[in-house]
Amino acid sequence: MADILIYGAGAIGSFMGYILGEISEKDDGRIENVALLGRVDHMKAIKEHGLQIDSIDLAEGKKTLKFRHCFASLEDLSNCDFHPEIVVVCVKTHSLPAACRELKQSGLLEKKLKGARFILLMNGMGNSEVFMQLDLPKSSVLEGITSMGVRFAEEGRVELKGMGKTIFEHRTSDADRNFLEQRFSEKGFEIEFAKNFREHQYNKLFVNAVINPITALTRQKNSIVLSPALKSTVQGVVAEAVNVAAAEGIVRTEKEVTDLVYSVAVKTSANTSSMLQDVLKGRKTEIEAINGYIIRRALENGIEVPVNEALYGLVKSATENP
Repeated sequence: MADILIYGAGAIGSFMGYILGEISEKDDGRIENVALLGRVDHMKAIKEHGLQIDSIDLAEGKKTLKFRHCFASLEDLSNCDFHPEIVVVCVKTHSLPAACRELKQSGLLEKKLKGARFILLMNGMGNSEVFMQLDLPKSSVLEGITSMGVRFAEEGRVELKGMGKTIFEHRTSDADRNFLEQRFSEKGFEIEFAKNFREHQYNKLFVNAVINPITALTRQKNSIVLSPALKSTVQGVVAEAVNVAAAEGIVRTEKEVTDLVYSVAVKTSANTSSMLQDVLKGRKTEIEAINGYIIRRALENGIEVPVNEALYGLVKSATENP
């Protein structure tokens, strides 16, 4: 059983703590093999009352999990007896550069985290390029994406709103693959190790580029994307994203991608997108790593993307101070 640090234990990160954790029979029913590192108030609530998980998809409907280790800083990790073998990074994309600086300045990469494997389980694109600035061996840094819908309800409590597959890069080691497959299978969640991982990343980017900004701007649940009034907007985002993907070697037809977007919107119609959650809580969004990424790649490839630029500009102007 691997010892794991969830670095950025918000909604998805906290839920990963549940999936990857094993309840100890010798330590008052607490999870010992997974440590959470997150915001002070969230960690305090989990320490005092346990992690509350609500879901109609879980057999019990609700779960309360106790963790032996909950950290509010890397200094807390440095001062304890927990030695992670795997670090699952679940911070927001815009927080990744700061997280990298914190890791480097902490000295833990040469000490407690020396030899650890890192899994970037994050939204958006370009995360591995940012993380590799830490000069870690390429073999020790992997990426993953998940379609699970998890909402941060309040400090110490998250809600599973939708079951979805989690996909990791195929080059995951046999030992880590066996461990992850076992933990996901035991908890009833789909997992895949994909050779064509970048294609899966683009599939998620296509969906996020449509659903996230539209829901954030309208402040509506995912079902708003199905509105006939937004048909041309959806088609515009998709057409531009497909052109950019083709320039990057990912070939999809506009119909394939449009069908994918609408399929996800139908399946998650009652969900609140992560970007809308950020807007409602007054937090910075991940627009830079989604539509912003499409815009940057378009610029490099000489492609015009006016619809993505419009959504990007509207979200930025609506959520960030001038």
